[in-house]
Amino acid sequence: MSDMRYSELAELYRRLEKTTLKTLKTKFVADFLKKTPDELLEVVPYLILGKVFPDWDERELGVGEKLLIKAVSMATGVSEKEIEDSIRDTGDLGESVALALKKKKQKSFFSQPLTIKRVYDTFVKVAEASGEGSQDRKMKYLANLFMDAEPEEGKYLARTVLGTMRTGVAEGILRDAIAEAFRVKPELVERAYMLTSDFGYVARVAKLEGNEGLSKVRIQVGKPIRPMLAQNAASVKEALIEMGGEAAFEIKYDGARVQVHKDGDRVIVYSRRLENVTRAIPDIVEVIKASLKPEKVIVEGELVAVGEGGRPRPFQFVLRRFRRKYNIEEMIEKIPLELNLFDILYIDGESLIDTPFVERRKRLESSVEEGDKIKLAVQLVTKSAEEAQKFYEEALNLGHEGVMAKRLDSVYEPGNRGKKWLKVKPTMENLDLVIIGAEWGEGRRAHLLGSYLVAAYDPHSGEFVPVGKVGSGFTDEDLAEFTKMLKSLIVREEGKFVEIQPKVVIEVTYQEIQKSPKYKSGFALRFPRFVALREDKSPEEADTIERVAELYELQERFKAKK
Repeated sequence: MSDMRYSELAELYRRLEKTTLKTLKTKFVADFLKKTPDELLEVVPYLILGKVFPDWDERELGVGEKLLIKAVSMATGVSEKEIEDSIRDTGDLGESVALALKKKKQKSFFSQPLTIKRVYDTFVKVAEASGEGSQDRKMKYLANLFMDAEPEEGKYLARTVLGTMRTGVAEGILRDAIAEAFRVKPELVERAYMLTSDFGYVARVAKLEGNEGLSKVRIQVGKPIRPMLAQNAASVKEALIEMGGEAAFEIKYDGARVQVHKDGDRVIVYSRRLENVTRAIPDIVEVIKASLKPEKVIVEGELVAVGEGGRPRPFQFVLRRFRRKYNIEEMIEKIPLELNLFDILYIDGESLIDTPFVERRKRLESSVEEGDKIKLAVQLVTKSAEEAQKFYEEALNLGHEGVMAKRLDSVYEPGNRGKKWLKVKPTMENLDLVIIGAEWGEGRRAHLLGSYLVAAYDPHSGEFVPVGKVGSGFTDEDLAEFTKMLKSLIVREEGKFVEIQPKVVIEVTYQEIQKSPKYKSGFALRFPRFVALREDKSPEEADTIERVAELYELQERFKAKK
């Protein structure tokens, strides 16, 4: 099998770190993909992103900073304390690993240069180590890599293990690089990725089969489809007009969106971020097996936590279920769930994404046997704004978020945020924003990041543009958790301010939105306050700057009516 030196990948990381230009980053990645052997093409795109597996793959390395330091200490002979002290100086574990490797007492007589295949295979062993003694085995596997690593290689190995690569390569750059490397159309790369969520598979098809192969890529059970997204509407009436005078209105549940893949007795449930959450919800998995009639099927729905009297509990309760790895039975009792299905994308070999929504709903109805824990999303198809308004108010009275309005003829567009689906929620709703910076606190909070610069997403430029600083609403426990989470995402420090990779989404409430020349966005939130961590959302799913502008207009219209 063809292989490549890991040092070549380390050199790519170094070059990517040195530039902020997207065009250059794209060129560097494209040049690297061109020379990547076919056998490695399925793993290299993820390594370039600083990952080992796709987000939807159940496997994870399960290695924290302490275990990694032990492995480096074992490989180099440098004490754990010395490495920890070094991290305090450098602020980056990767840099400290490189320094430790420079001090390495001696090279093994049997030392061999690292290859990408060996690195990847070792990571797979680390991820699959389980049971008694697994932590020791993980440490030894990693120590063997570090023994043969050059300092620069060690730096990037450590960053990959901890998921802190910092090269500025996101999905958009990787997509364009695949297109440039193999001379295929970017839109076909995008389509294939939206259908499979697998850049490794897409890169291989692009190289070996070109545009023709990419255009033939189909939905595969077991590989999640990027979810279709909705835009906002100011009112039910506006949504109805946008839909052409008739629409399907559905309750917008305050839960966690999931995509369910069933193949016989095998069921996989993916979260909105396409993470595999199957093990955390065995009660729902059993219901799915019993209730979904087709042998092979992909459906979408909303998992809702059920409280007293059947009223929904906030979606954070569902996230608590997702995060639980032990004593799951106890959580099933504490937080019962209900699955409300609203779409069907695939049945027994037939893709339904190009089928009109009204037809998909019929296929969904005939594919599901409803019960206590699995239901179809409550729906009203109407031309009447009055009927739709009444339905909206009933949804709010039941404790739900609002309603979704869907065009009856709409096809399913994976990953697209179009106007074929619209959501209607109360006007001054909270915003989901991305943390892009923070400031160290003062006094007893000097060791904590205490104030956060938050941004909305600009889908046109792919940038995150700031709209305010959030410093209230946090408990000391929240600040400790956020500091721990964000430390590894720090890109740059300037005095008390730190720039942070846009990875973490939080829900923010505020008194009003103001026009402001202070921020690039042109807007600033007045008295913003932290509400909740939105682990279910990726940064690109945060509220857009267009949404902030819409809410500003709605707010001003509301003020004018007063």
